[in-house]
Amino acid sequence: MTGGTPTGGIRFDEVSVVYGGNTVLDSLDLTVEPGEVMALLGPSGSGKTTALRAVAGFVRPAAGRVFIGGRDVTALPPHRRGIGMVVQQYALFPHMRVADNVAFGLKAQKLVAKGEIAGRVAEALEMTGMAAYARRYPRELSGGQQQRVAIARALAIRPGVLLLDEPLSALDAQLRSGMLTELARLHRELPDVSILYVTHDQVEALTLADRIAVMDRARLRDCGTPQELYRRPRTEFTASFVGNANLLPVRVGPGYVSFGGTALSVATDSVAVGASATLCVRPHLVGLGDGPNALRGRIAEVQWRGSTHRLYVEVDGHAVKADVRELRETPALGDEVTLHFASEDAVLLGAGVGDG
Repeated sequence: MTGGTPTGGIRFDEVSVVYGGNTVLDSLDLTVEPGEVMALLGPSGSGKTTALRAVAGFVRPAAGRVFIGGRDVTALPPHRRGIGMVVQQYALFPHMRVADNVAFGLKAQKLVAKGEIAGRVAEALEMTGMAAYARRYPRELSGGQQQRVAIARALAIRPGVLLLDEPLSALDAQLRSGMLTELARLHRELPDVSILYVTHDQVEALTLADRIAVMDRARLRDCGTPQELYRRPRTEFTASFVGNANLLPVRVGPGYVSFGGTALSVATDSVAVGASATLCVRPHLVGLGDGPNALRGRIAEVQWRGSTHRLYVEVDGHAVKADVRELRETPALGDEVTLHFASEDAVLLGAGVGDG
């Protein structure tokens, strides 16, 4: 899909947004490269949707500038920014057929000649797998199909930038999984379109994004590839929000850390000897039984999750989580067990680093 819209790419240049005296986005400095999928991930109130709305033109920054395709769009109205946008609630017109919904943006913005609209609509519906539903009304579609139509409408204008604001949150788990697959396919078919994807769902971010920007309390806290943020988080907040993590308070020694009364062998190069720090270990990297870096504790809770069991083991007053293959015989509450993890699977975080 090609067209005469501006090239993709988004740049936030120290963008701040203030509502009623409250700063809801604080000095955001971030670049989304042309063709890149950037997920804005964070809890409610973190500023991620405000950032997206600043790109869309629905909010005006109190400070800083927004660039799309190298062009300063800070003062431009939404319809002149060359963007497509999909929101959580679809926002389809119930009295219009699917084809008319998809054509709406083209007609309203007068982007193409009337004779080209039908071809654009057909192209967008084909890309989203909705070509056979062009004559239906939204009420005759499932939630997932309605979301595909909303995406087709955004794509019909051939945007340089596609904004997705929690587009899957209203769908059930099975539909959400299917739509993730479809969005990944669309990304492959639209290599020049920059996608800014707002979500609080870490699975969506890990699945779709080339990079993830982690937001909290109106500020950007971390940014990197999904693999970087998951395997080597730099802050406690990133570790806890991108995936699940055991975060254990430790004291650093020369080549080891002390957790309670137990010495654990981990790389300590990044933190000074004698300092307090936090040890991060992902639950799926914690094994049950004897092994390196053994931790003895008692079973506090067992959760069956189909292919795995999650064990919560109380060790020195802390609940250590372990995701292990489904057990034929599950330990009883109060049973004493041993957990272990490999040194290379642990990450040492300096106390308070990056979390201010």
